[in-house]
Amino acid sequence: MKFSIGDRILLKRSGEEGHVTAFINKQMVEVEVNGTAFPVYMDDIDHPYLKWFTDKSAKKKQSLPEQLPVEKIAARKQRLAKGVYLSFMPVYKTDEFEDVVEQLKVYLLNEMPQPVKFGYDVRFLHESEFKHEGTLHGFGNLYLHSVSYPDMNDQPRFHWQLTDTTNENMATEEGILRIRPAKLFEHINHLLQHSEPTFSYVLIEDFVPKKKPVPKEKFEPVIGSSAIPLTNKRTIESARYEIDLHIESLLENKKGLSNAEIIKIQLDTLHHYLQLAIVHRQEHMVVIHGLGKGRLREEVHAVLKKMNEVSRFKNEWSGKYGFGATEIWFRH
Repeated sequence: MKFSIGDRILLKRSGEEGHVTAFINKQMVEVEVNGTAFPVYMDDIDHPYLKWFTDKSAKKKQSLPEQLPVEKIAARKQRLAKGVYLSFMPVYKTDEFEDVVEQLKVYLLNEMPQPVKFGYDVRFLHESEFKHEGTLHGFGNLYLHSVSYPDMNDQPRFHWQLTDTTNENMATEEGILRIRPAKLFEHINHLLQHSEPTFSYVLIEDFVPKKKPVPKEKFEPVIGSSAIPLTNKRTIESARYEIDLHIESLLENKKGLSNAEIIKIQLDTLHHYLQLAIVHRQEHMVVIHGLGKGRLREEVHAVLKKMNEVSRFKNEWSGKYGFGATEIWFRH
C-alpha cells in the first residue's frame, strides 16, 4: 500500500490515527501520533478512510435539543448582614522581620437591595481631610480613600449620612465613627490570625420611618363654663435628651448604700427616662454612665438590647463624653 509524507494513517492494532512524517526504507515509515513520532512497518498501518465511512458512530449526527436549558444566574452571596457598612482593608509593607501596616483603604458597602444616597467626611482635629457624596447602588461597594496607618493614632472622625433613595418616608440616618488605637490594633491582629482581608463597622441595619409630628390638642372652653385652673391639669413629665447616671447626680448622699443598691437606683432611673422618651416619641437620647470598671455600662447595654423600641445604640468616643456615654436611637 502506497503512502506519501503527510498522509493520514490508522494504526491497525490500536486504532489510533496519525500522519506520515518520513520514509525509513521500503518496509518502514516514521509516523506521528498524538505528538509522538516513531517507526512502524507499512503492514501495520492503513488508510483511515474505510474506517471513517464504516464507523457508525461517525455517521451519527448529534442533534441539538429543541431548547437549550437556561442557565440560572447565581444569586450574589451576601458578605455581611443586611445594612450599610464602613469597611477597612489594611495594606501591608515588608519590614526586616515582618509585614507591617502602611495604610488603611476605606470602603463603603451597601448590603441592602435599594440604592443609598451617602455623604462622607473625614475630619482630623475638626478639619476636613476628605469629603465625598453620591449614590451607591444596591449590594454595591465603593472605594473612598486611604488613611495612613500612623494617622489613625490621631483618631480621625468618620462622619457619615445615609438616605433611602426609594422611599422618602424613611428618615435620614447620620453618625460619627471613631476607632480607638487599641481597638484598631485588635482588629489587625484578628485579620492576621484568621487570614481575613477587612474589618467592618455597621452604620445602619435598616432605615426607619420618619417621626410623624404629633398634633397639638386645641383647647376650646365651653361658653358659660368656668375654665379649669392650670394647677388642676394632669401634666406629663418632660423627656430628657441627656441623663447622667452617676450616683452623685441622682442622690445628695449615697452613704450606707451597697454597690447593688446603687446599681438598682441607676437602672431604675434609666428605665424611667427610657419610658418617658418612648411616650414623647423621642428619636435620640444620650446616657452618661462613665468609665469605671464598665459594670454600669454593661448593665445599661443589657437593658437596651431587650427593648423593642430601641432601634440601635453605640458607645464610641466623643469630644464631649469621651467613652463614658452611650447614644440611643428609638423606633416609633
